[in-house]
Amino acid sequence: MEDVLALYHEPYDETRPVICFDESSKALRGHERDPLPAEPGAVARVDHRYERNGKQRLHITTEPLTGWVAVEVTERRRTTEWIDRMVELADVHYPDADCIRVVMDQLNTHKPAAFYDFFPPEQAKAYLDRFEFHYTPKRGSWLNMAEIKIGVLKRQCLDRRIYDAATLRAEVAAWQKRHNAVDRPIDWQFTTDEARIKLRQLYPVETKN
Repeated sequence: MEDVLALYHEPYDETRPVICFDESSKALRGHERDPLPAEPGAVARVDHRYERNGKQRLHITTEPLTGWVAVEVTERRRTTEWIDRMVELADVHYPDADCIRVVMDQLNTHKPAAFYDFFPPEQAKAYLDRFEFHYTPKRGSWLNMAEIKIGVLKRQCLDRRIYDAATLRAEVAAWQKRHNAVDRPIDWQFTTDEARIKLRQLYPVETKN
């Protein structure tokens, strides 16, 4: 935990960007009956019953000190989707960075060694040499600032029924474009000293021999 907190308080360095990555999901649901639009003297009404249409996964990447965010919508959440996001960071978003420092949780799909399952050894090592991975502790996922962006995305874009994946992708892409048009850095205030006092339960318990 202190490793992550120390990272958050480092000054901005474009050659060593700090990136937060997290995942969420959106259930696809449609209306069984068309909603009734608002009229003079009456508010819009939506039937509480809905039609299920599966679920899509949301992969959120953000650079807290600049506010930049990227969201990818996929059908599944596997190691291959995680690899795709990391490769995109290295090749597309930060091709000139010396080291991309990524904060993420300890999900079993977040396996750096899996690069060797997808690329020849030399290429896998070349990718891994450009990354530095930092993990939030168990029960400490709130330390991942990508969760803040997920909350904003859900409030501003996903707080309604969306029936199909194509519409979801279009809505998310439009939100991302609007969001990135304005600098929205995250002002993280929580410090290591505060963590030592308030979050002692997240620290390893010392055992006596």
